[in-house]
Amino acid sequence: MENNRNLFITIALSVLILTLWQVFYMNPRVEQQREAAKIEQQRVEEQKKAAEAANPGAGTPAPAPGTIPNAPGGDTVTAAGRDQALAAASKRVKIDTPSLEGSINLTGARLDDLKLKHYTETVDKNSPEIELLNPQALPTGYFAEIGFVGNDKTGAVPGAETLWNVDGNPTLSPSTPVTLTYTNDKGLTFKRTFSVDANYMFTVTDTVQNSGTSAVSLFNYGRVTRYDKPAVASTYVLHEGLIGFTGTEGLQEHKYASIEKDKQYQPGKSSDGWLGITDKYWAVTLVPTEKQPFQPRYAYFEDGRHRYQSDFLTDAINVEAGQSATVETEVFAGAKEVAKINAYAEDRHIKRFDLLIDWGWFHFITKPMFWLIDTLYKFLGNFGLAILATTVIVKAIFFPLANKSYASMANMKKVQPKMLEIREKYADDKMKQQQAMMELYKTEKINPLAGCWPVALQIPVFFSLYKVLYITIEMRHAPFFGWIQDLAAPDPTSIFNLFGLIPVTLPHMLMIGVWPLIMGVTMFLQMRMNPTPPDPTQAAIFTWMPVIFTFMMAGFPAGLVIYWAWNNTLSILQQGVIMKRQGAKIELWDNLMALFKKKPSPAE
Repeated sequence: MENNRNLFITIALSVLILTLWQVFYMNPRVEQQREAAKIEQQRVEEQKKAAEAANPGAGTPAPAPGTIPNAPGGDTVTAAGRDQALAAASKRVKIDTPSLEGSINLTGARLDDLKLKHYTETVDKNSPEIELLNPQALPTGYFAEIGFVGNDKTGAVPGAETLWNVDGNPTLSPSTPVTLTYTNDKGLTFKRTFSVDANYMFTVTDTVQNSGTSAVSLFNYGRVTRYDKPAVASTYVLHEGLIGFTGTEGLQEHKYASIEKDKQYQPGKSSDGWLGITDKYWAVTLVPTEKQPFQPRYAYFEDGRHRYQSDFLTDAINVEAGQSATVETEVFAGAKEVAKINAYAEDRHIKRFDLLIDWGWFHFITKPMFWLIDTLYKFLGNFGLAILATTVIVKAIFFPLANKSYASMANMKKVQPKMLEIREKYADDKMKQQQAMMELYKTEKINPLAGCWPVALQIPVFFSLYKVLYITIEMRHAPFFGWIQDLAAPDPTSIFNLFGLIPVTLPHMLMIGVWPLIMGVTMFLQMRMNPTPPDPTQAAIFTWMPVIFTFMMAGFPAGLVIYWAWNNTLSILQQGVIMKRQGAKIELWDNLMALFKKKPSPAE
């Protein structure tokens, strides 16, 4: 029993540390980064153009051989001027798919206007759609671009300022690819075909036709460039920032803060893989052609406007006179839905593309946990019910072990009088007391550590469920019933404003909702199933632990609190049935009645 109590205390301290980290580190960091974003927005709005734009249609002047041209600075507009920024650009090709809407900027043939049809900023039905990609002119500029690096022989090649030609007024959709063309003064004709599937994958096919009299050599590049960063980035729970999987180095993750410090990281060359920038729920990545080895790079630039960039540059592509060469680049831009990410990895043979979702070090627990919840959701139609069903299944899987554990706890209660007798008899000799206890355990065939297992088994399940709720977009805005409209967010109610009856805004620490209260009550009842610890310190800890947990868990995702409350309820029922079968006394009712009895005074 003492070991079991110590384990409860350890869990409480672990959750306390996690909660204090969120309250005193994460929340202030969110506010600090929001203020920094405002300052950055004001700064970039006042900046002048960092570089003179090249004449439309003339192509981008070739940079130094083997280097990717820098993204031009450009003026900025206010955050409310997205439509203005889109209108100010050159002609655009509309994008309309079942999952996406937006446009391709014909200047640079750039993907810089993309919204996600199925995702909104809040649970409100009238909330705006998620704006994933934005024009460079905005403070939130974020785009994907494919281009070429040439030389004197190639002449001007397509880059950031190249104005591409398109016939008619086409719309890019899964059934209608769009082809753009550009011809320079050296006899090179570039034909670029955009195609897109019904989800989030674009395919960019570039064909270079050499109509000149001599062979040319040029390089293909791709980049994902971003001028801002999320308000909260790279928490310990998941990675946000620059990411890729290339070459022999495998997964490469660079947090915004780390790349700001290092400025640039360049792993070895690769012939497969992917790279880009990831958020908690969204990502934009490039999958370079398999025909040419490429050099990946992750960088932070401070010239002009500060920006983050993941890019690649292929080896030289040789095109003989009268011949052509074709390269293909895939661009993923969308939500990190588990099934779709896995399908892209398998169907398109994208090496370890599943790592775009940060399952963490304990992926061997987290991924099966998500699979189970998602599978149950398909049958039940509600992620909250799926979490409850998952709890029952996990309980069933570990029932034999839990049964032995609770049986051992029941036997421990039976011999508690003998244990108290030993403590009193050898109160001054701890060594003999321990020896006598071990002899008693051996005689009665009791394992004092067995009672720890039911609690210990909750730890990996608890943290894996927390990870699933936090990182998977499937849980985002997933409703339960009643007031719980987002299982990934805390319970929005609070006892301190009478659950919304009093129209007052409360500080975060006072948002103690209905489900945290239910969780606290079930935890209190579970504690009272056992005898009150004789040690006053332990007794005080057990008395106050449900209250402390109620406050701590209030800030956690509602789905996690619902799981914990339901798990406590099942544990109470399971423990009660087993104790009754073992003939052990259930202390719950006596402990509850003792709370209302008058305590004797010291004189008595």
